[in-house]
Amino acid sequence: MSSSRSCRPSRPLTGALAGLLAAVLACAVVTRAGAQSPLLTGPGVSAELARLREAQVTDVAYDLALSVSAGDTATGRVTVSFTQRTAGDVVLDFRGLSVRDGKINGAAWAEMAAAWNRHHLVVPAARLRLGRNSVEVGFATPVAQAGASIIRNRDATDGNVYLYTLLVPSDANLLFPCFDQPDLKAKVRLSLTTPMAWRALANGREIGVDTAGARVTHRFAETQRLSTYLIAFAAGPWASVTRSVATTSKAAPVPVSLWMRQSRRTEAESDTLIEMNARALRWLGDWFGIPYAFDKFDALLAPAFPFGGMEHPGAVFYNEESFIYRERPTVSQLLGRQATTFHEVAHQWFGDYMTMRWFDDLWLKEGFATYMAARMQADLEPTSNAWKTFYLRNKPVAYATDATAGTTPIWQQLGNLDQAKSNYGPIVYNKAPGVLKQLEYLVGAAAFQRGVQDFLRTHAYDNGTWRELLGSVGRAASRDLTAWGQAWMLRPGMPLVEQRLTVRNGVVQRLALVQRAAQPTLSGRGAWPLKVQLLMYYANRPAVRLPVEMRGDTTFVTAAAGRPAPDFVFANDGDYGYAIVLPDSMSVRWLEQHIGAVRDDFLRAMLWGSLWDLVREARLSPARYAEMVMRELPAERDEQITGALVGRLSTVIGRYTDDAAREALLARAEPVLLRGAADSARSYGQRKTQVDAVIGLARSPASLQRLDRWLDGDTAAGLALRPPTRWSIVTRLVARSAPSASARLAAEARRDSTSEGQRQAFVADAARPDSAHKRALFTRWFSDVALNEEWVTSSLRSFHDADQSTMTKAYLVPALDTLPWIQQNRRIFFLGSWLGATIGGQSDAAALGQIDRWLASHPALALDLQQKIRQSRDELERTVRIRQAFSAGTPRQ
Repeated sequence: MSSSRSCRPSRPLTGALAGLLAAVLACAVVTRAGAQSPLLTGPGVSAELARLREAQVTDVAYDLALSVSAGDTATGRVTVSFTQRTAGDVVLDFRGLSVRDGKINGAAWAEMAAAWNRHHLVVPAARLRLGRNSVEVGFATPVAQAGASIIRNRDATDGNVYLYTLLVPSDANLLFPCFDQPDLKAKVRLSLTTPMAWRALANGREIGVDTAGARVTHRFAETQRLSTYLIAFAAGPWASVTRSVATTSKAAPVPVSLWMRQSRRTEAESDTLIEMNARALRWLGDWFGIPYAFDKFDALLAPAFPFGGMEHPGAVFYNEESFIYRERPTVSQLLGRQATTFHEVAHQWFGDYMTMRWFDDLWLKEGFATYMAARMQADLEPTSNAWKTFYLRNKPVAYATDATAGTTPIWQQLGNLDQAKSNYGPIVYNKAPGVLKQLEYLVGAAAFQRGVQDFLRTHAYDNGTWRELLGSVGRAASRDLTAWGQAWMLRPGMPLVEQRLTVRNGVVQRLALVQRAAQPTLSGRGAWPLKVQLLMYYANRPAVRLPVEMRGDTTFVTAAAGRPAPDFVFANDGDYGYAIVLPDSMSVRWLEQHIGAVRDDFLRAMLWGSLWDLVREARLSPARYAEMVMRELPAERDEQITGALVGRLSTVIGRYTDDAAREALLARAEPVLLRGAADSARSYGQRKTQVDAVIGLARSPASLQRLDRWLDGDTAAGLALRPPTRWSIVTRLVARSAPSASARLAAEARRDSTSEGQRQAFVADAARPDSAHKRALFTRWFSDVALNEEWVTSSLRSFHDADQSTMTKAYLVPALDTLPWIQQNRRIFFLGSWLGATIGGQSDAAALGQIDRWLASHPALALDLQQKIRQSRDELERTVRIRQAFSAGTPRQ
């Protein structure tokens, strides 16, 4: 059995929680027992093995034949061809179910079974030669709802079964024997045998179909050189729509297709989604100066997909639920869908055409894809205010992680591919694009574009590093970026910039920007090189904007001295800098009374964010911020800002306010939100945001009765009430033990029996505040091999409902104890979701103490896991600090 399946208990786990943990942890020990083996053939793919193979073999090709017609197991045969440059054993990676019928250079390999240690297959040097070689291996690999490289999904609506692969970052070697490292790119020829009624797609175009009895074999064209984690296929009775699209003004058209489940064909906006992908292909081809490099483009709407999208060349997979709406979408949802599309299409250049050499440079594809998506959105949708969206979606998330003791550099050292999942998170997805925006502002847009184009041309169908990227951009800008790269790529942490303004007799005497590290012990001494645009704002005269380069701990803005005192100063106008900017007291006083008078939506969003940063630094009372929000919310007309403010108001009520003050604040906030939700003069998105907040904050009997009444009709505060929101109401009723909760859950499950309805019912049931039920569900997360991982992820927040923190505190230590198993057996992003929900469901010093004691007692825990814990732990510490600073009886600021 593979490691992802063999560590699952063979029977459901029952009994005490301690017994569950013993079983899970025993699995983790078995998974890592290969550490006794030689370094090159232990679990995962070590950096040492990857470096050895990169020097040893080249010109890799895979001829892969798979049959997916046998339920829980796929069987196949692969011929691995390569040129060997140096003598020695050659190590293939494979951790599937079994191997059989091996050949080396055409001759039988009788000893193959002994050469496989369930992690790697060692091809003996004596059977190889310098020059061209081939190794053939028959194998079997699992097909499952979770824990497999081939994911199976059954549609509850019509009973159809669908399969798709997901190999990122290290599951190609679970699918088939290969060199599973990104810098050994290979051409892939795939044939896939399926039931007769099924269709299939893969990276290459389909070039033939052969039938035999009740089976059909789909043959696909050989691909360009791909990294193994980018290999993909899907099979099932999919529906599809195809259009022919020109991907640049000069290139020949390519077919662009949208694939979806049969049951959702009428719901999918096929023409809209195809055109969205096509626009991105055209824009990027023109901007990069390189046409789309693959011969077709398929977009698959994958059910129960565990994250937003995956950029396989020629076969992008998107999360179905994010692309097909079950209720009217908000502007924020539509922009999010577009941003995800642009992000994944940008990967066709940064990630697929050029791939990072090793997963320590993961940011090189993810950061670039996010940044290029924003640039594209700004150009293609000029009225969307894309840089405001970029700020709201990226900076708060990045800052929240980067200001913790668990942060990492953008370039994250990686000793083994098994640990690559830990590299995924806000640093590469949210900080890195912010740093790229800073880089473009530093060198200029034209030089930035020339440098990026040079980098891509130099590394076509190949691999690159951050140093090579900065080399290209630096040459284009005639600027040495070595020191800049050392500071921003290799140094952990981030700067806080405090504005210090001195005014006398209405004139600025001095304006200083003082930079310090958010985590000085981690980041060390010294300033980050930082170029910003400083704004001096006047309500009754033109604003003054000054470019400022910060090179030391304190920067005096000499150009500001002698000017009339502004209403406020903001040291990151335009969001070009990557720093938490803390405004001076004079600016805070003006903004507190007049922030709604700032007409620029982008600037207003950043100013609200800067004031929120003061709250998070415990320098501004959360109640004071809430008062500002409740006063300004009725007049706010920007949907995204409304969403941010309502979210922060909910955080103040739910986390930052102590129990003594919460009910009073909630009693004042709820009517404000209800009026906003019912105000037909406001946009749908603004109203929907406030409906969602009313649902999420409902605590009192009267509030829960209101939600109950909404379920009896088809509207909520005048808005149409559809399944996603109905399920949110049911989940809240269950979490609060409302008298009608059980009946409502059963009724809604009957009303919505779709696959998504079944998932939502599972999520709602996880919110039940019953200790025995919590224990059973926690056990099931680990023992139920048929439970889809996306269902588990979705249920974490409701399980750890903040109102149930006393009950769920018992799961803090067990949740930490299971981390090695989770890292081995769950997909990217799950680890962060697990810790975020578990620790995020707590808000007191007792929980913080439990975590600190656990960390102290586990000094040998892998560093990447320690860092992940500290990221969530520091957020809890921040909550405790804010509550202590502004608890009832403490003087307010």
